[in-house]
Amino acid sequence: MTQLSHPDQLKSATSLELAQALAEQLTITPNDWHRLKGDRQAQAKQQLAAALVFLLKEQPQEALAHLNQAAGWLDRSVSPLPCPGHGNSK
Repeated sequence: MTQLSHPDQLKSATSLELAQALAEQLTITPNDWHRLKGDRQAQAKQQLAAALVFLLKEQPQEALAHLNQAAGWLDRSVSPLPCPGHGNSK
């Protein structure tokens, strides 16, 4: 995605472009996963940004799923999943 740092670019960007830029900024990358897997604020921000993108794309069911995930991180009803790189080794 293009950097939206110049004020004129921000003014001319659509709501969807702005939401996508925010979602990209808040995405927890594989390199940051271990550090942020239990960070409820970071997880909720990532989910809320994704919800906004889906809502702006007129996909309310997907938006609601991400919104519910964000609420789960904040109310502690959601827990981090196991590391995607380690698999299930029991």
